[in-house]
Amino acid sequence: MVKWIVLGVVLFALVVLALAVRPVVSRLSGLRRSALALQRRAAEAESLRTAAEQLQARAESLQERIVVAQERMTLIKAKRGD
Repeated sequence: MVKWIVLGVVLFALVVLALAVRPVVSRLSGLRRSALALQRRAAEAESLRTAAEQLQARAESLQERIVVAQERMTLIKAKRGD
């Protein structure tokens, strides 16, 4: 008799556990999709960061060239007497 009561309690606990776990398991596919979307966004952000660094380096290079060109223009104007 005690065995049947223990078996019934254990089976009831397993059913309650299964009912509690079911919604969590059903949400896993949504979480997986979200994780993949976040990974794609992270990859896009990394590529954008790399592109931004390259643009920054290019802008610095162009700034240096502008300074040199302005110095040359100043020298040319000084030679012309303007």
